[in-house]
Amino acid sequence: MSTLPVFRWHLAPDGYATRRQLRARGLRPGGQDVAAQLERPRRRRAPLVAYLYRVDLAKPVRPMTPARWAALAKANAARRHCPECRRDAGYVIPASVGTCVPCAYPEEQRAA
Repeated sequence: MSTLPVFRWHLAPDGYATRRQLRARGLRPGGQDVAAQLERPRRRRAPLVAYLYRVDLAKPVRPMTPARWAALAKANAARRHCPECRRDAGYVIPASVGTCVPCAYPEEQRAA
Protein backbone atom coordinates (compact mmCIF):
# COMPACT_ATOMS: atom_id res chain seq x y z
CA MET A 1 0.00 0.00 0.00
CA SER A 2 1.48 3.32 -1.05
CA THR A 3 1.01 6.46 0.96
CA LEU A 4 -0.94 9.38 -0.42
CA PRO A 5 0.76 12.68 -1.22
CA VAL A 6 -0.17 15.25 1.40
CA PHE A 7 -0.46 18.95 0.60
CA ARG A 8 -0.97 21.91 2.90
CA TRP A 9 -4.30 23.73 2.77
CA HIS A 10 -4.64 25.92 -0.38
CA LEU A 11 -1.39 24.50 -1.83
CA ALA A 12 -2.63 21.59 -3.94
CA PRO A 13 -1.28 21.56 -7.50
CA ASP A 14 -3.52 21.93 -10.52
CA GLY A 15 -5.18 18.75 -11.68
CA TYR A 16 -6.58 17.76 -8.27
CA ALA A 17 -10.02 18.61 -6.90
CA THR A 18 -12.30 17.68 -4.01
CA ARG A 19 -15.70 16.06 -4.58
CA ARG A 20 -17.42 19.42 -4.26
CA GLN A 21 -15.05 21.06 -6.71
CA LEU A 22 -15.60 18.23 -9.18
CA ARG A 23 -19.38 18.58 -8.79
CA ALA A 24 -19.14 22.33 -9.45
CA ARG A 25 -17.46 21.46 -12.76
CA GLY A 26 -20.15 18.90 -13.60
CA LEU A 27 -17.89 15.95 -12.83
CA ARG A 28 -17.78 13.00 -10.40
CA PRO A 29 -14.86 10.85 -9.21
CA GLY A 30 -16.11 7.96 -11.36
CA GLY A 31 -14.75 5.10 -9.27
CA GLN A 32 -11.18 6.34 -8.99
CA ASP A 33 -9.36 6.05 -5.69
CA VAL A 34 -8.33 9.07 -3.65
CA ALA A 35 -5.23 10.52 -5.29
CA ALA A 36 -4.00 12.91 -2.58
CA GLN A 37 -5.12 14.72 0.51
CA LEU A 38 -5.06 18.23 1.91
CA GLU A 39 -4.34 18.88 5.55
CA ARG A 40 -5.27 22.01 7.40
CA PRO A 41 -3.45 22.23 10.73
CA ARG A 42 -5.38 23.11 13.87
CA ARG A 43 -4.19 23.92 17.36
CA ARG A 44 -4.46 21.12 19.91
CA ARG A 45 -6.52 18.94 17.54
CA ALA A 46 -5.96 16.64 14.63
CA PRO A 47 -5.70 18.41 11.27
CA LEU A 48 -8.71 18.77 8.99
CA VAL A 49 -8.36 16.45 6.00
CA ALA A 50 -9.84 16.82 2.53
CA TYR A 51 -9.46 14.10 -0.07
CA LEU A 52 -8.47 15.00 -3.61
CA TYR A 53 -9.26 13.26 -6.90
CA ARG A 54 -7.59 13.63 -10.28
CA VAL A 55 -9.58 15.86 -12.61
CA ASP A 56 -8.32 14.11 -15.76
CA LEU A 57 -9.78 10.77 -14.56
CA ALA A 58 -13.12 12.25 -13.47
CA LYS A 59 -16.26 11.41 -15.42
CA PRO A 60 -19.28 13.56 -16.24
CA VAL A 61 -22.18 13.56 -13.78
CA ARG A 62 -24.90 11.14 -14.82
CA PRO A 63 -28.01 12.95 -16.08
CA MET A 64 -31.27 12.73 -14.15
CA THR A 65 -33.67 10.32 -15.82
CA PRO A 66 -37.46 10.69 -15.59
CA ALA A 67 -37.53 7.76 -13.14
CA ARG A 68 -34.96 9.48 -10.90
CA TRP A 69 -36.93 12.75 -10.99
CA ALA A 70 -40.09 10.84 -10.01
CA ALA A 71 -38.31 9.07 -7.14
CA LEU A 72 -36.91 12.38 -5.88
CA ALA A 73 -40.34 14.04 -6.02
CA LYS A 74 -41.88 11.11 -4.14
CA ALA A 75 -39.18 11.25 -1.43
CA ASN A 76 -39.61 15.02 -0.99
CA ALA A 77 -43.41 14.62 -0.78
CA ALA A 78 -42.98 11.99 1.93
CA ARG A 79 -40.94 14.46 3.99
CA ARG A 80 -43.83 16.95 3.87
CA HIS A 81 -46.58 14.59 5.10
CA CYS A 82 -47.25 14.44 8.83
CA PRO A 83 -47.32 10.85 10.13
CA GLU A 84 -49.80 11.81 12.87
CA CYS A 85 -52.54 13.76 11.05
CA ARG A 86 -51.68 12.44 7.54
CA ARG A 87 -51.85 15.91 5.96
CA ASP A 88 -49.39 17.77 3.73
CA ALA A 89 -47.77 20.29 6.08
CA GLY A 90 -46.72 22.60 3.24
CA TYR A 91 -43.07 22.43 4.38
CA VAL A 92 -40.48 19.77 5.13
CA ILE A 93 -41.17 18.43 8.61
CA PRO A 94 -38.07 18.67 10.82
CA ALA A 95 -36.69 15.28 11.87
CA SER A 96 -36.15 16.62 15.39
CA VAL A 97 -39.91 17.18 15.82
CA GLY A 98 -41.19 14.33 13.65
CA THR A 99 -44.66 15.83 13.11
CA CYS A 100 -46.16 19.05 11.80
CA VAL A 101 -46.28 22.06 14.16
CA PRO A 102 -50.00 21.74 15.04
CA CYS A 103 -49.50 18.08 16.02
CA ALA A 104 -46.24 18.74 17.87
CA TYR A 105 -47.54 21.71 19.88
CA PRO A 106 -51.34 21.37 20.14
CA GLU A 107 -51.64 23.53 23.28
CA GLU A 108 -50.08 26.53 21.53
CA GLN A 109 -52.47 26.15 18.57
CA ARG A 110 -55.53 26.26 20.86
CA ALA A 111 -54.28 29.38 22.68
CA ALA A 112 -53.88 31.39 19.48
